[in-house]
Formats: sequence, C-alpha cells, structure tokens
Amino acid sequence: MASGIKSLINSAKALYIGNSGSKAELPDLFPVVDKEIDGEDCDRDCSNCVVQYPKSFKIDETDALYGFVKGWSTHVLVATGKSDWVRDVADEKGSIMQAISHAKAPSNGRLMVSASNIPTPHRTTSYSEPTTVLVLPAFAVVENVTPATVPTLVSIINDSPTNTSPLEPISIPPSMTAHLPEPTPAMLKDITTRPSPHRALILLCSQKTRDARCGQSAPLLRKEFQRHLAPLGLYRDLDDERPGGVGIYFISHVGGHKYSANVMIYRRPDAFGLDEVELGKLTEEERQRVVPIKPQEGEDDLGAAQCIWLARVKPEDCEGIVKFTVLQGKVVKPQSQLRGGFDRGRGLMSW
Repeated sequence: MASGIKSLINSAKALYIGNSGSKAELPDLFPVVDKEIDGEDCDRDCSNCVVQYPKSFKIDETDALYGFVKGWSTHVLVATGKSDWVRDVADEKGSIMQAISHAKAPSNGRLMVSASNIPTPHRTTSYSEPTTVLVLPAFAVVENVTPATVPTLVSIINDSPTNTSPLEPISIPPSMTAHLPEPTPAMLKDITTRPSPHRALILLCSQKTRDARCGQSAPLLRKEFQRHLAPLGLYRDLDDERPGGVGIYFISHVGGHKYSANVMIYRRPDAFGLDEVELGKLTEEERQRVVPIKPQEGEDDLGAAQCIWLARVKPEDCEGIVKFTVLQGKVVKPQSQLRGGFDRGRGLMSW
C-alpha cells in the first residue's frame, strides 16, 4: 500500500514538473563513478575526518530524488553578505530579490533567484547600496545593480545563455546604461559585466529560517570542501578573485530541505582538464603528478556546461564530490543523492 501511494505521488510530481524536451534517465545524464576506472572516492585518512552532523540531524532517506526538480533556465545569485534571510527572500524589503519578483519575467524561461552570502561591494548587509549579481549558466558577474536597474539586469539575462543553450562563446556587453529618470546620477545608471573567475561553484543551502538542518549543514560542508580543495590550490574564499578555482557560496532555499544537505555544483566545460582522466588506472606515482589545469588566457568563455544537483550530502561525502564531481563532472552516488541538473554539452537535463 505504502509503495503504491508513493508511486502515485511521484507520478503527480512528474506531471507538475513537466517531463518534456531532452530529458535524460538517471544513468544517462552524468557519468557515474566506476571504481575500476576511477578509483576509490575516499582516501580513508580518517584521522582528519572530524566533522559530523549533530545526532539530531535526521532526513528523508527513502524518497526517489531524481527527476522531480522543477526545471529552470537561468539562475541568479544576489550578493547580500548574509547567510540567512526571511522565509521568502522575495520579501526582503528593498532587496534585488524583491525587485526581481515585481519585475517583468525574463523572456527566455524560468528564472531561479537565490540570495547569497557573496559580499556586497560596500561590505554591509544593507540593501540601500548597489550590489553584485552572478548570472548562471553564463558565469557572468553583473555589478552596480539596484532595484531600479533590475529591468536592465533582466535584459542581460534575456541575452545570456540558458541551461538548454548550446555551448557557444558568450558575448555580453561589458557595460550598459539603465534608463532611469533624470536627475539620477550617472554612477547609478552604469551597470558593468565581467566573467566570473571561477572554474566551478559549490552552492550550499544555508537558510535556517526554512529549515534548521540547512543552517547546520552548510558551514560544516564548507569546512570539509575547503579541506579537500585547499591542497589542490583550488579553494577560493568570498573575496578571492584569483582565476581557476572553486567558489563556495551559501544560498537561500532551493527546495527539498527534508533531503538536506542540498548541494548545487556548476562547472565550466572540462573545468580542470581532468574529465577524461581515468584515475583508477594510474599508478600512485602517476596520480601524484595529476594536477588541475589552469585556465588559458584568451580562451573562449562558454559559461557552465553542467549543473549537478545533489542531496543527502554528508561531510564524509565531500572528498568524493571534490575528486569526481567537481574535478571530473561525475556522480558518486546517483541512486541516493542525484536530484537533477543539466549537461549543455550533450543537450540533456533531468526535467
């Protein structure tokens, strides 16, 4: 009886989300780690494994996850300098999130809006000053955005690639002037854009006003991801603009907090030059010589090729996620952790 009810619920979810287009089945969307080809996902250096969730941290371990993420076309992260927000970030008074909720929707598909802990240019949490927005999958940083210039931001989104766009060089004007009434100062009209320096992003839901588990898990996972990225020279904190690394940001509620922790990973195409490397077939000495490549100056900016959305992530999963998901675009535990995502290179998505 219980399984029959769950099947009906899952069918209803699928109808709500809409299964159309180039939807990929679970085994086909992302490569799955094979120990014979890739090696073990954990080096078992257990002396360093000290981060654990509280004993009270309980989540749903039985629901089917894959295929029930509502599709989106573009994702924007708004710099707020905060890691928690009111229950619905569109109700943050005076914020970019609120302005977007009242603006005309983009013409190129559903927009996902996340508040983030990216520092604001003025280093406060006030919404009274211009701030920064990161547009994905374009990996485009848009600066000097205010609620009044959100229509210009939307026009940038309309001209940006979406999750279903082919991998082609991105061309976004480096500056735009918002149409604001006189005598608005010029400094508030001019919006600038630039490519993000990151090769990959790890986004962690941290919104404890929606669920305490998100507020508990995000800092612990960030600590573990940092521990595995730092020796590779890839960890980037919130103010680190060096090219070629991995940015780790806290974001607002993305849905499914009963499957905490939710982790979204955006990757540029073959982000570190390791996608085709079969680590499990290398000797220990050969593996020691494998290092992530640095971005080449002048290479075409194609934006993100993949977004891999995982759930039920625990601190002990972070090593494998770094080794295989971040560095190679593979999934370690697809059956229990993969919620969905897209692969622009192959034109596939989970919805």
